[in-house]
Amino acid sequence: MYNMKKNLYVLPLFLSISFFLASCQMHKRPAIGKEREIFVIADSIEYTNFANSLQFVFEKYIYTPQPEKYFTLIRKNFGELNKVKNKKNVIIIAPLNSESETSQYISEIFDSTSKAKVYDDKGASVNKYNLWHNNQLVMLITAPTYEDLNRFLLNNADRLLYAFQNISNKRLYESLYNPKYERKDIEAEILFKHYWFIYVQADFHLAINDTLNNFVWLRRAPGSEMERWIFVYYIENASPELLNIDSIKNIRNKITQKYYRTSDDLYYVVLEDDYFNSTEVNFNGRYSILLQGLWKMTDKGMGGPFINYSFYDEKQKRFYMLDGSIYAPKFRKRDIIQQLDVILNSFKTINEMSKEDIEKLKKILIKS
Repeated sequence: MYNMKKNLYVLPLFLSISFFLASCQMHKRPAIGKEREIFVIADSIEYTNFANSLQFVFEKYIYTPQPEKYFTLIRKNFGELNKVKNKKNVIIIAPLNSESETSQYISEIFDSTSKAKVYDDKGASVNKYNLWHNNQLVMLITAPTYEDLNRFLLNNADRLLYAFQNISNKRLYESLYNPKYERKDIEAEILFKHYWFIYVQADFHLAINDTLNNFVWLRRAPGSEMERWIFVYYIENASPELLNIDSIKNIRNKITQKYYRTSDDLYYVVLEDDYFNSTEVNFNGRYSILLQGLWKMTDKGMGGPFINYSFYDEKQKRFYMLDGSIYAPKFRKRDIIQQLDVILNSFKTINEMSKEDIEKLKKILIKS
C-alpha cells in the first residue's frame, strides 16, 4: 500500500553552536566552481576504506546513451579545507572512531546528544546550506565505524545524491531564468486551461495543447540536431495508487505512443527497459517518483535521455506526470537534461501561485 506520509529525510541532529556560528558571516559571496564537482574532505588513508561506496553514491552514471557521471569527486586533505570553503559542493566525511583530523573536526561539531544519535542510528548526514558562501551545500557524513559508514552511504544513496542534484538545479534556475525572454503568453494559456504553471523559455513553442486529454507538449528546435521536448499530463480524480513503477512506465508509454510519433505515423517513442532507474524524491513538497533513463523510437532510428516526475496532488485530486526528453546525437547531454530538470521543477498548481502572479498572467491572456 502506498504511504503518502512516507518520510524522505533523516531527522535533524542537534549540533553544537560553533558549527552554526561559522555560518553567521555577513555579505557572503557566491560559491564558485563547476556544478558537477564535489570536493571531499577526507584523510587519504581513511578514504580508501569508503571511497568505493562514496563513488557509487555520487559518481553514478546517467546513460545519454553515452555514460556520463552525475558528479565527479575531488578528494582533499583536511589541511586544505580553507581552500575549498568557497566551492559550491563540499562533503566532510570520516568515522567517529578514528583519530584523523577530519574525524576530530566532526567530533567537535557534534555535541553529546548528536553523537549518541549517530551511534544509535549507525550513521548520520547533515546538510548545511550557505555555510561559508551563498548557494553552497556542505554535507557532513559520519558513522561509528568504517563498516557503519559504508552501510550508511549505500542505504541512503538516493537521498544523499538528490541533495546535491537539488541545489545544483536551484543554482542553474537562477542563471536560466530571464523574464525578458519568458513566454508568458504560453504560460497564461496553459494556466487558465489546465490550472497549473510551468516556466516557458523563449525558444520553446506550444506544440500541442490538448485540453480534452489533459496533455501539453512544449518543443524546442524541432528538426534540429538538439531537440528538447517537455510534456505535462494529468489524470483527474485519480488515485495515489498510480504512484508505482509499473503504472508510471505504462502511462508514459501510452502517452508517447499517442503523441511522440514519426511524421509518417508508423513509429513512436517507448522506454528503453534496460536503461532506466527510479528514485523516491521530494518534488516541491510532494512525494514523487523520479524516473530517469533512455527513450527510443520503435524503428530504432532515434533515441536519447529523459527525466520524468510523477506525483499526486491532493488538493486537485490529480495524478501528474512531468517529462523532459532530449534528442541531440552529436552533443554531450548531462547538462542539457539538467536544464530540462530545472524547468520541470518550476511547476506549480494554481493553488500554489500568488494572487498577484495569477492576475498578471490573466492580463496577458486578455491582451493576447
